[in-house]
Amino acid sequence: MKTHLTLSGLLLIACCSFAQVRVSVGDPATWSVQELAPYIGQTVVFDQPIVVCSNAGSSLTVGPWRVFEPDNQGVAGSAEYNTTLHINSSCCFALTGVSGYHRCGEKIYNLTVKVNSTSSMAWVSGTWRGNTRADLEAGLPDLGDYRLLVCGMNIENYFVVNYGSLGARNYSEHQKQRAKVSKALAKINADIYGLVELEKGDEAIEEVVNDLNNNLPGRNYRFFRENSGAEASQKSDFVYDANKVEPIGSPSAINTELPNRKKMICFREKATGEKFIYSINHFKAMTGGSDTEIRRVNEARAVVNYYNSFRANSNIRDNDVLFMGDLNSHAKTKPIFVFTDNGMIDLHRAFHADSSYSYMFGGKASYIDHAISNETLYRQITGMAVYHINSDEDKSYKYNSSSDNTMFRCSDHDPVLVGLRLDSTLSQAIEPIVYGENYSGDIALYNMYDLNNPDAKSYFAIYNIAGLLICPLTEIQFTDEMMLQKDKTYTLKADNPYLPDEMKQYLPLPAGVYIFHLYYKGEVLHKKVIVK
Repeated sequence: MKTHLTLSGLLLIACCSFAQVRVSVGDPATWSVQELAPYIGQTVVFDQPIVVCSNAGSSLTVGPWRVFEPDNQGVAGSAEYNTTLHINSSCCFALTGVSGYHRCGEKIYNLTVKVNSTSSMAWVSGTWRGNTRADLEAGLPDLGDYRLLVCGMNIENYFVVNYGSLGARNYSEHQKQRAKVSKALAKINADIYGLVELEKGDEAIEEVVNDLNNNLPGRNYRFFRENSGAEASQKSDFVYDANKVEPIGSPSAINTELPNRKKMICFREKATGEKFIYSINHFKAMTGGSDTEIRRVNEARAVVNYYNSFRANSNIRDNDVLFMGDLNSHAKTKPIFVFTDNGMIDLHRAFHADSSYSYMFGGKASYIDHAISNETLYRQITGMAVYHINSDEDKSYKYNSSSDNTMFRCSDHDPVLVGLRLDSTLSQAIEPIVYGENYSGDIALYNMYDLNNPDAKSYFAIYNIAGLLICPLTEIQFTDEMMLQKDKTYTLKADNPYLPDEMKQYLPLPAGVYIFHLYYKGEVLHKKVIVK
């Protein structure tokens, strides 16, 4: 016999024969562990997978949803921001009695617990799945069919001379750090690395490059020499495989606010001759005063402004750009808006919606390690992902606290990976209607087919100048032959066999002024066409 009960969005199925209550969690914006108060002292089973949010201390903090920094999920005051606040304060509980080591992000299916209180529950049984060390050792996240792999990573104060200033306290500690970092970078096996928190000078980066070449036979990694001794300060810099890419000139430094931490270079892929601009960055830390966000905004503006002049250099002449690095800014904050307000694309959001993270602080996940591209490079990105080898690990596995010699917890930041398949034919700016103000003839829509997402749908509607709907919303249907064309044209003419019949009755359009509404890649674009 089973009895079904509903309580404030919480579905409870009392299984009398097993003396258990089966729990299905409701709306994340309203559900709270307080709804389990009537079942203190009883055993409950969660239908929904429960995720580890924090693994610090003697017990795990778990909940139906991952705990995030609120301004990573939404602008302050937004529904997303407020829902995150609610989840963080009301939806998690301590899970005691768990055996073995478990990383943040691991999920427990059919978790069965004894409810000691609404804030603490004791393990009875469950099945662990996902985000284990074994899962990560099996390979990198899926990045599609790339030709170039780019990695941006903060390697947490990698100092080889000035011990104790920021990184390892002595030579012995550094050798442990070195072993972990070298294993991680070799596992990633990237064609280009943008590294943050290197000791300034050549010594630290040269050690990294030597380890990469020793661990990956066949690679030919190089770096840019400064010809200066090590200094007790940080820098950002590039490592690249000279067999795969060649730099055009030397890196340019943008020294606004903090020197040596923002650099830009253009790489050419040797196999194809294709180019892209790579910008590696480390912005001002969040600590250190109330003006830190203003300073990060200044850094973001300086980087974007420098890119706008750098791309016009006679040796570059390329718009494709990838900004990476530790920007010390959550996703929905002003420094990131400098990029997105200038037409750049947050690749975390583009590929992973609101589930992406690269860093943990105070038990909350976020991504302050960014990957941002412009629209033209976005069409040449096969995939973007975070390799969660660090942020989900307990801090006790750091090199100065443990004998653990694996790649895990080699840094406090996760590496961010981007797959590129450079193709300049995809780099032209999209203008879905290519004709000017005065037009006569058949109207053609160009570049409405998304090569990176062939299943994506595009639509158009036509209004006259008075705002009257002339043609209702119509899907643009491409044929296999059209998909092979470079221009991806779609012509509005009555004899177009792929044009819906309901549209043909409106053609040819009589002379007049029309507004085309184009629904494309999640955006609404408006174009004016004058038909003579």
